[in-house]
Formats: sequence, structure tokens, C-alpha cells
Amino acid sequence: MRTIPYWRLSSFYFFYFAFVGAVSPYWGLYLQSLDFTALQIGVLMSLLQVMRVFAPNIWGHWSDRLGRRIPIVQLAALGSTLAFCGVFLDHSFWWLFAVMAAMSFFWSASLPLVEATTLSHLGEHIHRYGRIRLWGSVGFILVVLALGYAQDVLGIAWLPWAVLGFLAGTALFARWIPEAEVGVHATDQHSVATVLRQKPVWGLLLACFFMAAAHGPYYTFYTIYLVGSGYSPSQVGWLWAVGVICEIAVFFWLPRLRDPVLLYRLLIGSLLAAAARFTIIAWLPGSGAMMFLAQTLHAITFGVYHASALALIHHYFRGRHQGRGQGLYSSLSYGAGGAVGSLYAGWAWQDFGGRGTFMLAAACALFAAAVAYYSRPFRPAVAA
Repeated sequence: MRTIPYWRLSSFYFFYFAFVGAVSPYWGLYLQSLDFTALQIGVLMSLLQVMRVFAPNIWGHWSDRLGRRIPIVQLAALGSTLAFCGVFLDHSFWWLFAVMAAMSFFWSASLPLVEATTLSHLGEHIHRYGRIRLWGSVGFILVVLALGYAQDVLGIAWLPWAVLGFLAGTALFARWIPEAEVGVHATDQHSVATVLRQKPVWGLLLACFFMAAAHGPYYTFYTIYLVGSGYSPSQVGWLWAVGVICEIAVFFWLPRLRDPVLLYRLLIGSLLAAAARFTIIAWLPGSGAMMFLAQTLHAITFGVYHASALALIHHYFRGRHQGRGQGLYSSLSYGAGGAVGSLYAGWAWQDFGGRGTFMLAAACALFAAAVAYYSRPFRPAVAA
């Protein structure tokens, strides 16, 4: 019977997403406290995504040549922790640009390789993925709530120390993840280019690019937008937490689905829900009830979206292509798409304000739904 290193994988996910829970909601506020402009904040936040365009493929190539993933994960986790220490030395724009670029180059390597390792450990038991990944959501929830209340009392100047602690946690628990054997698959003789030429595959990656771009304003300016609308940091923390709490249930049942036709339908539905969510945020930021409703949609716009996209990537990229497929998914969607989203958010925020910026996000999500609908797979005809 296959032994799954449940707690060792779960602990890594916990600290990885604890870092995300500190940076995504609050790092923009920290940068604002240093008197950076909206465009500068957008540029600095985009570095977390820009490096995901190139770094996962570079690290993935080294991993393929080495024939092992975990040593690369360990090196990347340690490198990101050491690079982040530079934030304590200077607060000038170009210094933080260099520090965040270096940190992001290492940080972006970890998750695609750990995802591929987790799926390899699970084998045919992919439905158990959610029980491991949910600990990442737990880490995010606990951190986003704790830091929100802490900022009400202490302010935000100490945030970098919390972030450093979470990065150190990923470096520590990366040491305990066991290597997974990469199984042989019938498609191993095919090139990655052969897989990418399939319309459902390139359509999936393109739709994911625009979905990540749609989230650029959310991850860069959502907290700033709500604080500017009269919410306290702790209230904003609860709104962030509500979204992630709602996603946890999705990770339990959705990975059981393997039919690509049904998974694509769920993907399209999540993209349409994202367009509705960002429209609500754009027009009704002053309504606590509507912001709560918008955050409950996170169960669909992230939970359903990520689980269905991950399952589709796993379906189309098998065997020795699994790590490369995860790298492409990360670099083209969260990397390129996220970088474009953060950059246009910084530009739009200055010229169009919060409402116009989030409406651009809704338009990106709607376009992603159109791309996914066009490229969706159809069931083959049943033989007579």
C-alpha cells in the first residue's frame, strides 16, 4: 500500500500559505506606509508574479536534469528566506525592488514542484489532495486574522518580521518532505509541445492567464480599497478569511472529479463568478453585507477554479511531463497573468480609481470565460 506523507506535506502547505496570508492582504499596506505611490506598489507587488513567469521553468528544468524535486524545493525555500532578510537593511524603492525580485525568484520555485510531488505521492488517490491542501487554507486563515488584529493594536511596521518567520517555516518543513517516484506513463514519448498543441490545453492556460490577471487588483489593492472605505484592518482580515474558509469544502469534494468535460464546465462557471464578484467589489465597497457575499464567492473563484484547473493540468500532463505541466500552469497563469494584473492595477488605480480598476478585473474574468468556452473539450462519439 502506498504511504502518503500527509503531515509533512501539510506542514509545508501551512507555512507556504501563511506567507501568502501575510503578503497578499497586508504587504501593499506596508508599502503604502513607506510612502510609495500606487504605481510603485503595483510594480513591487508584481515581482511576486513576474518571477513566476521564468523561475518555475528554470527550476523545473534543473529538477528534471537532477531527476529529483525535493533538493530544489529545499534550496529554493532557504534562498527565499535569506533573500528576504534584505528588507531590514533599506527601504528605498530600488533596494526593495532588488530584494523582492531575488526573494520571488526562489519562492516561486517551491509550489509547482511540491504540487507535482504531492500528486506523485497520491498516485491514483488524487481525491485525497484536498485533505492535504486544506492546511494551506488553514494557515492563510489563521495568519490573515491574527495579523489584522495585531495591526489594529501595533500598526504595520513589524510585518516584515512575521513574513520572515513564515518563510523560515517553509525552509524548515521542506527538509522533511520525502522524494516521490515519478511513474512511467504512455505519453512519455510525446513532447510537451505535442500536449500544448491541443486546443483544450492551450485554451486552459490562456484562460488561466486572464483569470490571474483579473485577480491583480484584488491581491494588490483590495485591502487598501476597503481601508479607504472605512474598514479596520481586523475587519478586512475577517473578509479575507471568510473567502478562504468557504474554499475549504471545495478541496474535499472537487478533486474526486476527473471528467475533463465536467471539469471544464466548472472552470467556466468559476470564471463567470469572478466577473460577478469583482463587479460587486467595484460598485458596493461600502456595504459590509455585499462584501461578505463577494468573499463567499471565493469558494468558486478560487476553490472551484484552482481545483478544476489543477485536475485538468494533471489530466493532460502525465508521467514525466507532470512537473513541467505544473511549472507551465504556474508561470503562465499566476506568473505572467498575475504580473500583468498587478501592473495594470497600479496604473489604473491612479487614473480610474478603485471602481474602474475592479471593473477592468471583471472584464478580464469575462474574457477568460469566453476563451475557456471556445476551447472546451467535447465528448467523443460513442461507438456503435
